[in-house]
Amino acid sequence: MKAVIVGAGNVGVFLASDLRAAGHDVTVLEEDPDLVTELATSHPEVHWVAGDGCEYTTLDRIGLAEADVVVAATGDDEDNLVVSLLAKQEFAVPRVVGRVNHPKNEWMFNQTWGVDVAVSTPHLLSAVVEEAVSVGSLVRLLRLDASGVRLVEVTLSGGSPACGVALAALGMPRDATVVAVVRRGGVVVPRGDTRLDAGDEILVLVSPEAEDEVRRLLTGPVGVPGSG
Repeated sequence: MKAVIVGAGNVGVFLASDLRAAGHDVTVLEEDPDLVTELATSHPEVHWVAGDGCEYTTLDRIGLAEADVVVAATGDDEDNLVVSLLAKQEFAVPRVVGRVNHPKNEWMFNQTWGVDVAVSTPHLLSAVVEEAVSVGSLVRLLRLDASGVRLVEVTLSGGSPACGVALAALGMPRDATVVAVVRRGGVVVPRGDTRLDAGDEILVLVSPEAEDEVRRLLTGPVGVPGSG
């Protein structure tokens, strides 16, 4: 895979090193030429380029049209949106990932701006904290693409209507799929005859339209004791 990362801050540098260690071809574009010189010495396995990622000519010079994925990882949301839009519309990059620095701007990181996947660190941290303390509530862990499909988690409470019910009999909507059941620290591969128990962590891929129905099936109606 050929990956291009725009922005050589802590996030960009870590991601570049991680992807390169996994065997991928990685190019990082960074405005600061002094930082590029420093990183080229400390991380020679990555291709470092000095230039403005918001300029078409710069992106063309590094061969962005050949990239499989572009990550707009600067510390400025406006720059990340411009990079994403250029990558998608001008260079037809198949996968564009945009870093959201300020949560209030997340609504803009969508297909209109060329973003396939938006990553908001504050929202991810919030989801992790909520997942750690919430039982009987549906927690959004990760949005997977611009269509709004997301990974959600529910830890079943003792009062969940799903307790003791086999997955096949649960009546999950067509736009939702149970991808894993975490039980007592182990992963149970979900099958039709898998019966759910209190304390199970249920991971579900779900569309926005089906989320309320999934919540009802796993937590019960809102306002009912033990429901989310």
